[in-house]
Order: sequence, then C-alpha cells, then structure tokens
Amino acid sequence: MSLQKELKQYLLEQGVSDVGFGHAADEPCDFMGGCGYFVSLVVKLSDAIVEEITTEPTHTYFNHYRSVNAFLDQMLLKTGLFLDHAGYRYITVAASQSINKDGWNYDGRYSHKKAACLAGLGTIGKSSLFLHRQYGARVRLGTIFTDCVFETEQAEPVSLCGACRLCVDACPSGAILGGEWHVGTERKEIFNPEKCSRHMKDKYKHIGRGAVCGICMKVCPRAKNNRERVL
Repeated sequence: MSLQKELKQYLLEQGVSDVGFGHAADEPCDFMGGCGYFVSLVVKLSDAIVEEITTEPTHTYFNHYRSVNAFLDQMLLKTGLFLDHAGYRYITVAASQSINKDGWNYDGRYSHKKAACLAGLGTIGKSSLFLHRQYGARVRLGTIFTDCVFETEQAEPVSLCGACRLCVDACPSGAILGGEWHVGTERKEIFNPEKCSRHMKDKYKHIGRGAVCGICMKVCPRAKNNRERVL
C-alpha cells in the first residue's frame, strides 16, 4: 500500500469523515517553506445538533463546534507526525484561526475551502460555506501542507446553488449578498465576514460569546444526511 493510501486509511479509522489530497500549484515554489502539497480533512457535524438551530445558535452547537475544531487540530497533528515519521516536513493550518493583518481579522493562513475544492471534495455555495460532495454545508475543515508528493486530481468545482436563496433569505445579518460562486470569485463578492461577525458578537453574546451562528448552514439543502463514510 502506498504512503498516501495508508495515510487516508489511517485518518478514516481515526474518525475523519473524508480526506483529499491536493497541490497548491498557483503558489510560488517557496510557499510554506517548499511544502506545496496538502491533505484536506473533513469532519461531518451532527445533524441532530444542527437541526436544533432556529433563529439563533444553541449552546450545544457552540460546544460541538469547538469540539470538532479541537478534534480536527488533533488529527492535523497526527497527520503531521505520520508524515514526519516517514521523513517528510509538514505545516498545519488550524481548523479555526483568524490572523489579524492590517486591521482585517477575517482570514486564515490558507483557505481551508480553497484546499478542499482543489482536492475535489466539493464546492462553495452562495453562503461562502464549503459544500462537501456528500455532507453539504454541515462540515468543518482542516488543512496540512507537506513536501510529500501526492497523487492529485485537477478538480474543477462548479456552483450547485442555482436559483436557491434559502441561505440568503435566512441570514439575519444580511452578510450573504446573493451572488453565485464560481472559480475565481472572491469572497467579498458574495459574503461580508465583518458584517456576519459583528452581528454574532452583538446578538449572540449569551451563546459562546458571539462566536458562532450556523443558521445558513442549517437551512442549506445540499446535505444528504448520508451516514455512510466516504471511502
């Protein structure tokens, strides 16, 4: 069995819902210290917990959100140690971490959604959420870069939203602008993260200090509620 297949099998056995491999070919050769290949990890959220979200998030969802992020970070570390043991270098990108740059606090070191799309795991919706090929919007993501060369597919994600506006109409902040995502679309063209964050901090301080919402994720119809793991 190849190292790539062994790693994927290991991660699925650890409880990760789906795994993809990609290459940041559009980045310079010294990107991430020469670690241009990556592993994209997907963990499905609990349908029962998501379904409890109505006009605001729940305390249970906030706890679940944090727990899944912590699990993803542990899986990223385990992936890195797996690769390190095989003689490769790695750099993890935390499941949920914002980097304040020039007063803008709504970007991470690398887009998990971009990585997952490049790895062929799904696409992006009008909500700016990643839509997994099987689980829809009800997922969390993590990414790890490495100098281990993987076999990758040239994925070309396409929009699945069409005329659907459920997330646009349900968003209490007005942060979802209604445009349809296509390859090359910048986030600011379809979504305003600052507006979303400001609403959460203002309206949901009593639930996780205003760190989560989840309404757009809950109403998205792309989730198939399929309990079978992707193999």
